[in-house]
Amino acid sequence: MTKIAIIRCEKNEDRCPLTGCFTCLVGNKQGFARYEDASVPGGVFTCRCPGDNVVGFAKILKSKGVDAIHFVTCTFAAKKEGKWDDAQGGFCEDIDAIIEKVHRETGMSCVKGSAHLPENYTPRVWEKQA
Repeated sequence: MTKIAIIRCEKNEDRCPLTGCFTCLVGNKQGFARYEDASVPGGVFTCRCPGDNVVGFAKILKSKGVDAIHFVTCTFAAKKEGKWDDAQGGFCEDIDAIIEKVHRETGMSCVKGSAHLPENYTPRVWEKQA
């Protein structure tokens, strides 16, 4: 089984209980569709601006056997007119740099997207390093 963790954004933590993310993870849908055997989350952490805490969290998750970290969709997309749209961005303008840093410093697979993916969006994946 592929053990998955989720990194959420502090700007949405008091409004979103991650229900959609967990539902998609368990059902292998949306950003989690790439897995045939994803397990219930290996952990959830909250990224605090400006993102300096995330590498430390990722190292903890790696030590717990997590295989991949998904960064929630609201970090790069926003809900507009009932649909999720990534054209104007989400809560984090530095999300790609944060993900790249986590990937570079841990070697873990990182995925940009969870639930509520924008139409025609394919999750960007930073593959696990050998």
